[in-house]
Amino acid sequence: MTFSIVARDALTGQLGGAVASKFLAVGGMVLHGRADVGVVATQALANVTYGPRGLDLLAAGAAPSQAIDVLTGSDPLPERRQVGIVDAIGRVAAHTGSGCMAWAGHMAGEGFSCQGNILASSSLLTAIADVMHGRADLPLADRLVAALAAGQAEGGDSRGQQSAAVLVVAREGGYGGADQLVDLRVDDHPTPLTELQRLLQVRQLLFGKPSERDLLPIEGELALEVATRLGRLDGSSGSVAGDADAVWHQLERWAGRENLEERMIRRGSIDVTVLDVLRAQTPT
Repeated sequence: MTFSIVARDALTGQLGGAVASKFLAVGGMVLHGRADVGVVATQALANVTYGPRGLDLLAAGAAPSQAIDVLTGSDPLPERRQVGIVDAIGRVAAHTGSGCMAWAGHMAGEGFSCQGNILASSSLLTAIADVMHGRADLPLADRLVAALAAGQAEGGDSRGQQSAAVLVVAREGGYGGADQLVDLRVDDHPTPLTELQRLLQVRQLLFGKPSERDLLPIEGELALEVATRLGRLDGSSGSVAGDADAVWHQLERWAGRENLEERMIRRGSIDVTVLDVLRAQTPT
């Protein structure tokens, strides 16, 4: 009772999936991923064991099509199941059982598979595939959610909207070296994809890594501005402006309170995004 995508990013090697449904907390049920192994989406009358078992089969060397043969071959209700799988090298396979509720089907493309059941129409999968083919410029998580949004614009789940999720895995690519690069879920919301897109923006703000061109040296007038603005927030009136170490420590403390520490990557420099947040909190 959902529509989903599983995909591999050809440029980064990241693996991901996204899902939307008129179903409570669909992400925890449908999406299963493991860095350097693959992603499985299990849905319709979902056999949730397809997730971990499918990943184990991929890790043991099975191709996605072979994994699906094993999963459905040992299942007493394969005609009620739907599953899409992508592996670490971009091979994909999908299964839509003959007993899945209409409209149901799947569509494969280069490095991705999209699938759904109880859909408004088959055009939904075409819309998803068009985004996956045409927006390779987007980071994988953003592309997956944009593809779901295109599918929703074609009618989505014929029963309505309730939840959505996106998962991207990469070896030690996430916070603190975790393999979950992106793991965002909207469990119950009237417009879950809109909320999921908002959460992606928040995640990028907090965990996005600045490039070299985004880093400004904290010196001269900028040092005075940073110290003054921080002083307004903590009541110190910018009294540390002439002490570079003190300004940096003051900035670190504030950034930690705002969960911006992942953007504090070079001592003595401030990311332009961090500066924008500081300025927004201390309007003139």
